Amino acid sequence: MTTVVECPTCSAKVEWKPENKFRPFCSERCKKIDLGAWAEEKYAIPAAPPKDPHEEE
Repeated sequence: MTTVVECPTCSAKVEWKPENKFRPFCSERCKKIDLGAWAEEKYAIPAAPPKDPHEEE
């Protein structure tokens, strides 16, 4: 049984298998659109602000 997922960019159905070199995306185009969104900082990974080394605890 092959797992089917949705392309994160366009929601097309994609088979999750080794032959699909763009997985989880349906195509190189969707993969590049997602990469561009990261480059434009449309996505962010939440993080705690860095600690000030001069601040007393």
